[in-house]
Amino acid sequence: MEKDLTIKGGEFLLKKTEANDIFIPEDFDEEQQMIAQTCDDFLETEVFPILDRIDSQEEGLMRSIVEKAGELGLLGVSIPEEYEGFGQSFVTSMLSSERMGAGCSFAVAFSAHTGIGSLPIAYYGNHEQKQKYLPKLASGEWAGAYCLTEPGAGSDANSGKTKAVLSEDGKHYILNGQKMWITNGGFADVQTVFAKIDNDRVLSAFIVERAWDGIVLNPEEKKMGIKGSSTRQIFYNDVKVPVENLLGKRGEGFRIALNILHMGRIKLGGNVLGAAKRAISQSVNYANERKQFGMLISNFGAIKHKLGEQVIKTFTTESAVYRVSKDIDDAIEVNIAQDGADYGRSVMNAFGEYGAEAAIMKVFGSEALDYIADEAVQIMGGMGYSAEMSADRTYRDSRINRIFEGTNEINRILLADTIIKRGQKNHIPLFEKAKEIVAGLDNLTDTFKPKGYFEDKSIFVENFKNIALMLMEVAVNKFDRKLVYEQEVLCSISDILMNAYVAESTMLRVQKVESVKSEEFVNLYKDMLDVYIFESASLIYKHALDAICSIDDKEMTDKLIKGIQIYTKVAGVNVKDARRRIADKLIDENKYCF
Repeated sequence: MEKDLTIKGGEFLLKKTEANDIFIPEDFDEEQQMIAQTCDDFLETEVFPILDRIDSQEEGLMRSIVEKAGELGLLGVSIPEEYEGFGQSFVTSMLSSERMGAGCSFAVAFSAHTGIGSLPIAYYGNHEQKQKYLPKLASGEWAGAYCLTEPGAGSDANSGKTKAVLSEDGKHYILNGQKMWITNGGFADVQTVFAKIDNDRVLSAFIVERAWDGIVLNPEEKKMGIKGSSTRQIFYNDVKVPVENLLGKRGEGFRIALNILHMGRIKLGGNVLGAAKRAISQSVNYANERKQFGMLISNFGAIKHKLGEQVIKTFTTESAVYRVSKDIDDAIEVNIAQDGADYGRSVMNAFGEYGAEAAIMKVFGSEALDYIADEAVQIMGGMGYSAEMSADRTYRDSRINRIFEGTNEINRILLADTIIKRGQKNHIPLFEKAKEIVAGLDNLTDTFKPKGYFEDKSIFVENFKNIALMLMEVAVNKFDRKLVYEQEVLCSISDILMNAYVAESTMLRVQKVESVKSEEFVNLYKDMLDVYIFESASLIYKHALDAICSIDDKEMTDKLIKGIQIYTKVAGVNVKDARRRIADKLIDENKYCF
């Protein structure tokens, strides 16, 4: 009997998910924890002691650190064993991405190499291409880069001008064009380059070696943050690319680029966790040392508020990241079983399936880290603003994440648009449920009565989803195909979708963790869930009201406002005491410990 997906991409809006069906960080086995510890040890010995040298872009230094990571096997976590990697699950690769995410500029080089620099070949390459390139990428002998963006083609990737023309003898593609913002561009030996063949409307992808004639690099870009990462423009002047280095099929480059971006967005959600946890530990370390008015500032309620909120944003992000990571592993297994597809394309199709969730991870995670980094500076006060303190680097490095892998604005638009289109194409029964909710607004009354902790939370989350559904139905009816131009409305709906998904992911984690954690931690986790759902209700109400007033449907406005008033009604929470309890545990441990 063929296995089906437990939940399709975007279907979280429609299906009830059971706590035992999701993966949570508390489920990591011994082997996964050993990989995580290896990553931690690597950063402690090879990266953290030389952060200033890395940021100064000392010649050859970053390249040597990448190679050392390869010697320990850390570059091959996602590479199949057949090509001298470890062939680990996506959940495991996310764990390594999380831990390495604490590595400042090195984290960027590592992520680019192991993700977008290697995986296009691993997932779309033929056997000969994989055999030639993957072992060297896994060992660190070669470094990888991904060359998509051009001066006139950023978020609109398919508008790129780089061209490839078949040579007269049919043995090479002659590549001409320019790429910019290429991470690892200064030292990558292997590049995945996107270009249009002849007059094709869509991109193709090529494996290009830096050693070939005609490749010219601009000087390193001077950047606000991630100063130690190599970022360069690359020019291709009549570069002869062997025809056997076409990656995938002709015209398949745009699909490759999209699916790799989905993967990169989810992985970014993991990367920021490492940086967030490190920033929180540094924040509480300082708060436990700095005295004002005769006492440590960690005793002050205003500081406890910041520390507690830093933890909540990290914990909720983490809950959602590993939920969707396991969904992707399940989808890979289903794709292979049902289609008999090769492993690489099964993985890529799985990333495409969860494109909406990928956008959530990218936006929510990057904005969570920005808050955490900003408050780290604030907790340290004047010292936080000094370049002598770690908060300076964390603050500057964080900012790029809202631009990487497609801007947060693009991802917000993609999130709502992707789910709407999945509904319109009947991939998920979105509008059947949405129409029911809208039709029921006339008779909607507030009948909520407390039943039990998780039963109540489940109702609140379901109501958040109902708001997103009814707004999508009304927006599509009002704007039809012009909805794509109503970006403000799409962004409001996306913020509701994000809060609903993260709230549900956190709820399911807390529910599942009851059987494996001490009562103390379970109660703290419930504090986090209580605060997050309580505050999400207010945020969702605001986003929904913005959308309703912007849709401006005279016949529906009053009904919709009544609907969001009922659907965002949640139990009151003493957020002050909840945050203080979370902060007190953090202060006692003097490090991120959740």
